[in-house]
Amino acid sequence: MKTYQDYLKAISHGQSEADFVLAAVDEHKAGIAYRTAVDAEEYYKHRNPTIMRFQKFIYNRFGQAVPDKWSPNHKVASRFYFYFVTQLTSYLLGNGATFNNEETKKKLGKTFDRRLQDAAVAAQNGGVSFVFWNLDHIEVFQYTEFAPLWDEETGELKAGIRFWQIEPTKPLRCTFFDADGYTEYIRRSGEDVEMLAEKRPYIINVTGDRVDMEQGTEIREGQNYEGLPVVPMYNINKQSELVGQQGTLDAYDLIASQLVDNVDDGNFIYWILKNCDGMSVEDDEEFLEQLKITRVAHADGGDGASIEAHSVEATYEANEVTLSRLRKQLFEDFMALDVTQIAAGQVTATQIESAYDPLNEKADMFEFNVIDTVDEILRLAGIEDEVSFHRSRIANEKEQTEMVMMASPYLDERTVLKKLGWVSVDEIDGILQQRDVEEAERFTNEEPAGGGNE
Repeated sequence: MKTYQDYLKAISHGQSEADFVLAAVDEHKAGIAYRTAVDAEEYYKHRNPTIMRFQKFIYNRFGQAVPDKWSPNHKVASRFYFYFVTQLTSYLLGNGATFNNEETKKKLGKTFDRRLQDAAVAAQNGGVSFVFWNLDHIEVFQYTEFAPLWDEETGELKAGIRFWQIEPTKPLRCTFFDADGYTEYIRRSGEDVEMLAEKRPYIINVTGDRVDMEQGTEIREGQNYEGLPVVPMYNINKQSELVGQQGTLDAYDLIASQLVDNVDDGNFIYWILKNCDGMSVEDDEEFLEQLKITRVAHADGGDGASIEAHSVEATYEANEVTLSRLRKQLFEDFMALDVTQIAAGQVTATQIESAYDPLNEKADMFEFNVIDTVDEILRLAGIEDEVSFHRSRIANEKEQTEMVMMASPYLDERTVLKKLGWVSVDEIDGILQQRDVEEAERFTNEEPAGGGNE
């Protein structure tokens, strides 16, 4: 991949920025990490690329492998990958970010929580996502649309190229981001790459009165942030969730597909043709093909020819056992919560906590990366605050409430409400304010003590 030092060297040797941008994008798309991110997005969209590309083959009498056009070839893709990525994202970020100052959320834009979840999903798919602080809101770039230029010495993100193209015959658009601003480039089909818009600062202040603006003589002053306003959000180990898991996902989907194929194939029906020794291999193939189409077979009984159908029952028990073991392995490898463990009967809080333990450990590791990203966004926006997250989880509400109420004499009201799992963080301030209003009204409506005339 290209680095920031490669960029400085290329520019110093006379290469145009446009040519470097194009070369960096091409090299980025040729990398292993990019191809992994592309596959991860396919799994996330419920399209297992391995299963979708799978083609059965059979060998003819010449020993050549030819596509099997006769036996079923179902494509069964599971939704495990989507489930695991979504579960971690919703568990950690489902309730949104919480700040000490309630004004912080307004400054970050009303879509901040939604975009933060998008960044978390993109980070799990690509190993890293990129959050762009765009003056008053954030935008998210996936690894499949952003070529980073890392500093070779510090590992810091110094610049990057956001690129997109609808299809190969359509124009390729690129935006080059660095600390000094952003520049837009385009490469149309059959043409060289060219500059679409010159470098502009990230912040543009427009001054002048209404008359100036109507006459087009307003003054525009530009400025930049203290650093690149594109912040990476890393996944755990800085790699895609698909790494190390793809083989298990493919094995599960392949066995599930084969199980359906076996049922569709009539439990392995085969045919015995008696007194038909004169038939060639081509005749056999034509017989089977015709049988598949018409479901009718002809035999000359006068010459002693006859046809018998035999079937072998498919052994589905072994497949079911294998699928069950693979499912368990997927949940363990992804450190995910298996709700079937806590779905039956009255489960205690201790059992629920135990089931959540792997997901909690994974969320703890990922949360550090999310907090680092949000802290950098706050710095770029000039906001002094700290972020925290309230996790969404299943709970034995009755047992949890009893435990909190037993400890309530030693806790303040806000802490008690935070500990009640069925009260969301966003509701706490409203509850406390309403309680203060009711207390004030009750005090006002009370009669003065000892109220008689002396």
